[in-house]
Amino acid sequence: MKQEPKKYDDDDGRVICNMNVEGMRWYDRRARGEKRAEGMVYPQGERLTRSETWQYAWYAVLAGLSVVLVISLTMVLFTLFCTHVWFR
Repeated sequence: MKQEPKKYDDDDGRVICNMNVEGMRWYDRRARGEKRAEGMVYPQGERLTRSETWQYAWYAVLAGLSVVLVISLTMVLFTLFCTHVWFR
């Protein structure tokens, strides 16, 4: 026997929050995209072009390098401070 979903008086059928979250056991990939002519399912929204993808990758690398540069510069300055001021 199939259980029927509960009916509530205050339920008007609107979706407040989409519970189709990746990683949950009820996740449905087909619900997240739209069908294209080729039969492939793409995620909602626009796809990035090749140049936009490389641009985002380049900016991510620059962000990582800037973080490494700041940490390295801080370590060098701390070492110089310790050898010339603190331990003297």
